[in-house]
Formats: sequence, structure tokens, C-alpha cells
Amino acid sequence: MGFVKAACRTAILWLAAGLPMSAGAADTVVVYAATDRQIAEPLITDFEQLHPAIKVDYRDMNSTELFARFLQETGEQAQADIVWSSAMDLQMKLVNDGHALPHRSAETASLPAWAIWKNEAFGTTYEPVGFVYNRRLLETDKVPRTHAELVRRLAENPELFRQRLTAYDPRRAGVGYLLHSQDMEANPVVFWSLVRAMGRAGLTTEPTTASMLDRISGGQAVLGYNVLASYALARAATDANVGVVLPSDYTLVISRVAFISRHAPHPAAARAWLDHVLSQRGQAILNRIGLFSVRDDLGGESPAAALRKQLGNAFRPIVLGTGLLTYMDRMKREIFLGRWDAALQSTDDARVIPLPGTAAKAVR
Repeated sequence: MGFVKAACRTAILWLAAGLPMSAGAADTVVVYAATDRQIAEPLITDFEQLHPAIKVDYRDMNSTELFARFLQETGEQAQADIVWSSAMDLQMKLVNDGHALPHRSAETASLPAWAIWKNEAFGTTYEPVGFVYNRRLLETDKVPRTHAELVRRLAENPELFRQRLTAYDPRRAGVGYLLHSQDMEANPVVFWSLVRAMGRAGLTTEPTTASMLDRISGGQAVLGYNVLASYALARAATDANVGVVLPSDYTLVISRVAFISRHAPHPAAARAWLDHVLSQRGQAILNRIGLFSVRDDLGGESPAAALRKQLGNAFRPIVLGTGLLTYMDRMKREIFLGRWDAALQSTDDARVIPLPGTAAKAVR
């Protein structure tokens, strides 16, 4: 009976989209995602159980690769049905440039207003960004709790951190560029002071969260900066070497943005997938796998509300909207990346913002 109901539901979706009900091309949904397959597997499995006539072709890549590949496959060359990425600015650029198919459903109507942009882009998760550290190498009382304190720790114990810091590469990781540029917006003085301090200590940049976590877990890095806490907390649950801190001065919070490609080869299947991700059932799965839901009707306190309560004034969500396009401007991007390079290579002393009750120290 469950199979029959699922098959009927799929047939209705296909008919609504004006698609033939024959087997073949229409029984697949191609998902381009900057979300690790092993993380998303429970969501994929659940969808295929509910929709046995649709097979998920899940293609995992980093956010910069995803953006470039999608643009290379426009029109008749299009392969992606769904584009799902944590690089909110790249997603908004694609949507703003006309690459998204509008979608309205009971599931989209249940989302908070902030998670929808013109019924084309949809926020699917709520994920804080933090500091991740190696518990064996960094004592609990030495773990920085704010961005300014991180600068201070680098000044106090340069040998501990020498060549053992990691962060996203803003060129190779779209989400890295997003987070670093948003960080600069939040507090430019502290941000550039921190980049200079990390450069002097020796910063290794990586294209993915997994590669940063591997370095931290293995002891090649003492601390990771601007790491997605969703992945880090999942790793920490099974890896005693990994610790996570959400900064108390401000914590950026991102949402993985999904949209249906305007040239989706399988639009009905794409709508079914997107609705599943946004449904109560799909959002509950996202909670279980640590990506945190955006819906507040799952029962009990929502992760978003709990995070807001925990962080208080430090809660700094990145807003889904055209404001994300600011640093997509080519000239602004080049200026930012040029300044990033210069700051990492700087050998000048940097003034460190003192913590309450402390004196400022120079970074050597």
C-alpha cells in the first residue's frame, strides 16, 4: 500500500508538470550539491523510499566547482535539476541571473519568510560558523572565545600555532569567500588584524570542511577558523580530538540554499525532491544529521530558536537576499582577495584589540 501511494504521488507530480509517465529520463532527479554525500545519505535514502519511482543522482562537489560546472551546462547541456549549496552568495547570483524555476507548494508556504526569496531560492538549513580546535593540543582555558581573543592567543603563543592553523581558501571554496567577506562586514578592524596574525603564524587554506577537520583531528592543525559547526559537531560526536566553539562576540549563521534549475531535465522530480527537503519529515532528518532545520513547526523548540537563545546578541544570521551580491561584483572581489593576500603576507606588527582588563600586545 505504501508503494502504491508513493507511486500515485509521483504520477500526480509528473502530470502537474506536463510530463509523460513513461519510465526513463523522468524517473531521476539530478542533485548538484555542496553537501557531503555521507552527510546527506539519510535524506537521499528516505526520499527514495517515499518515491520509489525516482532515483536520486547525487553529485557532490565543492561550492566553487558546483557554481562553475552549472554555468558550463546551460540550456540544452543542462544536467542539474536541483542546485544546493552553502555558498549563499553564489546561489543568489545564479538565481538573480535567471537560472531558477519558481516553485510554490504547501511545503514552501510553511517556511519562515526569511527562508524564501521570490519563490525561487529557499533556505533549507540553519548552520552556525565557529572555531574548531584539537583538544589534545589546546588546553580548555586557552581556547579563544571571541575573534579578538583569537588574535591575542596567536600573539601569546606563536610557536603553538606555527604552521598549524587552517581556514577556507576564499578562491577555491565559495563558502569560504562568503564567510570571510561577511566576517569583514561584521568587524573589519578585528578581521584584518586576525588575518595578518594568522598569516604570520602560517595559515594553511583548504577547499573543503572535511579537509580542515582532517587536519585538526590529526594534529596538523591546532585550530580551524570559520568552520561550519554542523560538520564539526558531527565529527566531534565520534572524534574526541575535535572541539567546537561558537564565538561569543558574534557567530555567523548560514543557510544552505536550494533552487530548481530553470532548465531542469526532470522538473517534476525536482519539485518532489525540494518539497521533501522542506517538509517536516525532511527537516527532521536534517536536524538528526546536524544541519539544523529552518522550520519551527516540528514540535518543541526549533534549532533556530535554541541557537538564538544560546548566542543572544552574538547571533548573526546571513540574510537571504540581493545583499549577498555585494561581494559578487568583480572589482570588489578582486579588491578583497588582493587585500586578503597582502594581509597573509604581511610582516608588520599588528595591534591586537585587548580583552577586558588586559593590555594590548603586539604580534611579532
